[in-house]
Amino acid sequence: MTDIDINGLSPQLKESAGTYVANEIRPNSPLYLSIYNIFNTRNGRYKTDGIKNVGEAPHVLDSALVELSSNQIQRFLQTKGYFNALVKPQVEIKNKKARIAFQANPGAPYLVKEINRTVADPNVDSIYQKDVIPHSTLKSGKQYDAADLFFEREQLYNRMREQGYYDYLRQYMRVAVDTIGLNYQTNLGIQVSNPDSSARHQVYTIDSVYFKIEAAEDALRKNSKSNFDTLRQIVYTDETGKFKLSPLSRYAYLRRGQKYSSLNEELSYDRLYEMNGFRSVKINYNKKDSAKLDVQYVLIPRAAMSNQMEGEFTFSSGMSGFNVGNTFSHRNVFGGSETIEVKMRYGVLFDSRLPGSLSDKIFNNDFQIGVNLSFPRLMTPFRVRSVGRYGLPRTTFSSSLQLFFQDQTYANRYFINSLNYLWYEATNKQHSFTPVVIEYRDGRLNDNFMQNLIDQGYELYVRSNNRRYFGLGSQYAFTYNAPKLTSKESFHYFRGAADISGNLLGLLGNALNLKVNDKGEKMLFGVPYLQYVKGEVDYRLYKYLGGNKQFVFRFNSGVIVPYGNNSTLIIFEKSFFSGGMNGIRAWQARTLGPGGYNRSTKPENIRLNLRNLDQLGEVKIETNAEYRFRMLNNFFGAKLNGATFIDAGNIWRLRKDDFNIDGEFNGNRFLSQIAIGTGFGLRVDMDYFTIRLDAGLKVKDPQFRGSNQWVIQHLFNAKDFKNQYALTNSPDRYNFIQYNFGVGMPF
Repeated sequence: MTDIDINGLSPQLKESAGTYVANEIRPNSPLYLSIYNIFNTRNGRYKTDGIKNVGEAPHVLDSALVELSSNQIQRFLQTKGYFNALVKPQVEIKNKKARIAFQANPGAPYLVKEINRTVADPNVDSIYQKDVIPHSTLKSGKQYDAADLFFEREQLYNRMREQGYYDYLRQYMRVAVDTIGLNYQTNLGIQVSNPDSSARHQVYTIDSVYFKIEAAEDALRKNSKSNFDTLRQIVYTDETGKFKLSPLSRYAYLRRGQKYSSLNEELSYDRLYEMNGFRSVKINYNKKDSAKLDVQYVLIPRAAMSNQMEGEFTFSSGMSGFNVGNTFSHRNVFGGSETIEVKMRYGVLFDSRLPGSLSDKIFNNDFQIGVNLSFPRLMTPFRVRSVGRYGLPRTTFSSSLQLFFQDQTYANRYFINSLNYLWYEATNKQHSFTPVVIEYRDGRLNDNFMQNLIDQGYELYVRSNNRRYFGLGSQYAFTYNAPKLTSKESFHYFRGAADISGNLLGLLGNALNLKVNDKGEKMLFGVPYLQYVKGEVDYRLYKYLGGNKQFVFRFNSGVIVPYGNNSTLIIFEKSFFSGGMNGIRAWQARTLGPGGYNRSTKPENIRLNLRNLDQLGEVKIETNAEYRFRMLNNFFGAKLNGATFIDAGNIWRLRKDDFNIDGEFNGNRFLSQIAIGTGFGLRVDMDYFTIRLDAGLKVKDPQFRGSNQWVIQHLFNAKDFKNQYALTNSPDRYNFIQYNFGVGMPF
């Protein structure tokens, strides 16, 4: 097979109709067919034995499948109102290769004239009139579409099940289509009947509730005794002896005395699975009499403990290294599916340009260890109403320590503790509130390197990075439409975050008359405390263009304002940086900006030691535009997608600084300091995760001046440009193209 086409249809109908062509007669994937041919041919012929199951065997013309596909396309057109549609296949064979053209003549579409609905049960009719018809897509004067009828039937089924009608079936709704003598119009008769054995549909209520934790294996079964919880009216059995009913039952929404509701059933499934402690959740029903149901929840736990190791190799701009990590998890610490995670990570980066042995080429070391304890509920000193109907709320206690060392330059110890609450206002509205963030940092510049900076007049940079501090603050974030990020539809996404530190300490500093150091900073526990306000917004527009095509626009901006006790000092850990796989992808992370800053203004030894440490800012503006499309439906068992993109933005300092020359934000010239990059990306969609490779090309680089910022003009004389750049910016290298490899979408 070389080609399949459908003629005579609009582009939209043609795309939908194409899905009804049998896969066995579609053209082969050139890649998979080539792989199959490599392993399954001998002397120019296909082998008849010893066939390897690799690639994709050639699709052979099958007249029965051609006829079947033609009938399927015709039936599809009839469901869209083209009742007189005719589809005829035409097969052209040349040089043992076949081309199929389905010639479609849809004819005139039929319109809906009258809709007559008859409901035998008055209670069902009330639900139909109130909750279904106002939202129906089935309208008089509209072209007939069977999808409208399916949608209306599904809506009635869902509304009935949500309101207690456990026995209601879709088959109770029947549709008659009458086109006789109506001149391309049709009358629809919709009838909702009663059960054969009753004059009405029955509403069921919940009588007894059973909640059972079932052992995954016989060897793990320790208990078979059931207990009746009088407060919750639940018969509870825990075969494992490791779970408590109280924290689990709050997400068992089908409760005694309530009407049956499919919505509560779905909520129970969702929340109990989201607790991440159970590999299986089942809800079973037993009819106790004509109007009552007994409900039994049966949960099988996952393994309580697990351990995961991971690693990655990095290579960029003459630097290489690796990261290794280990995560230990316990999923039921206190009997309520609470999770504790202990994470450890070590990373090392080598610089091949440094002299000496391999150990002498170590550029930096980074060790991190963290502990997270998460409760699947809100744990507050005061009672709060249930907030689990739209998503599982969580309370998380976190603590982490980072030890960072950059050779002959900088060492940092960073310790942070926090308490976080996460809950949902609606399915698409998420709140995250961290009332307490306690942090301590001890950053030390190498003595010789620090003195070198001071001698060259960079004392403010030294003060910003060679310092110890204590922080006490709060954070809040609101996210809108996060669940839609993997969907194919048009929508808006928004995330806003605020981070405030030092307000309470500022008040205490005035009240308690805290000590002041020689720099005028008030001290707490022997170190200065932080005061700053940080805000950030991330807005995105996702536009679905049909099929597997999507356009995404993103605007990301933020500002941090240090004040009071550290009004002139940038906070390294809180600063913005630009570049990287999720930002301006034509630049390596932390190598863009601030503003028009060019590292040639620094001596070579400082450029060598301060890479990834000197290009930070307090203001960030970034925009991205990306067009996504499908390239191959079958790429080694996955889907191969492509993307073209344009990224623009930069970071800036709030105030003029002698270290980052031309790095401050100025309303009259910040637009001229916007960096622009473009590129192309490949995304291997494995369903559960996506592997991504993006190649970003620098177009406009703000570290240069005037027309020289448009570095794209030097792409074809890159060697001379790079050599000239090396003379002024060594050991930095200039790369027009930056490759970014990662997991997941950039935004």
